[in-house]
Amino acid sequence: MEKLLLIKYGELTTKKDNRNYFINFLVKSIENKLAGIDYKIEKDYYRMFIHTDDIYMVLDKLKSVFGIHGIVVAYKVNDTGIDSICKSAVDVLSDVSFKTFKIETNRSDKSYEIKSDEVSRIVGSAVLKNIKGISVDVHNPDIILNVEIRREAVYLYYESHAGMNGYPIGTMGRALLMLSGGIDSVVAGYLSIKRGVSLDFVYFESIPHTSLEARNKVINLANILCNYGNVGNVYVVNFTNIQEYIYKNMKSDYLITFMRRMMYRIAEKLAENIGATAIINGENIGQVASQTLTSIKAVNDVTTFPIIRPLATYDKLEIIDIAKKIGSYDISILPYEDCCTVFVPKHPVINPKLDVIRSEEEKFDFNLIDKAIEDILIIKVPIKKEISEYL
Repeated sequence: MEKLLLIKYGELTTKKDNRNYFINFLVKSIENKLAGIDYKIEKDYYRMFIHTDDIYMVLDKLKSVFGIHGIVVAYKVNDTGIDSICKSAVDVLSDVSFKTFKIETNRSDKSYEIKSDEVSRIVGSAVLKNIKGISVDVHNPDIILNVEIRREAVYLYYESHAGMNGYPIGTMGRALLMLSGGIDSVVAGYLSIKRGVSLDFVYFESIPHTSLEARNKVINLANILCNYGNVGNVYVVNFTNIQEYIYKNMKSDYLITFMRRMMYRIAEKLAENIGATAIINGENIGQVASQTLTSIKAVNDVTTFPIIRPLATYDKLEIIDIAKKIGSYDISILPYEDCCTVFVPKHPVINPKLDVIRSEEEKFDFNLIDKAIEDILIIKVPIKKEISEYL
């Protein structure tokens, strides 16, 4: 018997004629994750198999690959005869500690002459006969031995691990994530990657009102998303002149609205320049003044570009739970301000009016936007050298 890893596709199986497109992207994601490890991949329409001597190292790495529903440590039995299956099942379970067990059989090869229930009965009887001190429990067993009968072989497994689900990265194209230093935007990025979206990042800074440590924080957050297979650029926009101009010349209670509209204008032009097909952010309905539905509509007024808000309906505690799960929370709460937290009015408008906005924006020097785009700093992630070199 060969010990190997069996990959279950999950949601990819709903893609019918496009399934191979998604499977091929999954192979690329796995190859990137397993760089430097000796392995071999076999795949078909229903399953993927990974042959390696480093079973558990590979298993650990696959747990952070989107597009996988489940990973099982399986034993391949080339002789599909029932006697061979029984002997192999006994061999597999002899080294396992358990008191109760159950056999579950799946015949993907429907031409196999013995029905699934009968296979389970025969194999279960062989296990009972050859391993002492155990019993069958079909309701709450200590262990379930799965018998998967395919045309080319039989696979036995009892050790299953949950995958990340979602779609392989890249299957849904590329988008631009508006990445601040807070909790929400990085979680929005994680959920977007889970749906197969590759990300680049735009970060707006306002030196000297924001610090280089705040930039460092954002780069670290982008690196966390790269743990899930993402590779892209962080586009650092110097927002100082724009922010100061708005603060000095425009209606103070609308400051956040003006700032967000300018950010969207810059993000749209940048997205078009790099070939992104959508802009993603961490906005959440009603969380702050700039995220009321009226405010969101007022900000969206400057662009026809698709704006995706994965967190729109999430509770803040749900967002924090995800941030802790992916390892971004402790970085996000570091006390370095981003430009969204400076020059904040005491009483920001929560229902901005477009006629007021458009009248006020007649005062704005839109050459500042062109200048900000010209001066963008580009940082490739994941970082392959010291972050301090970018500060």
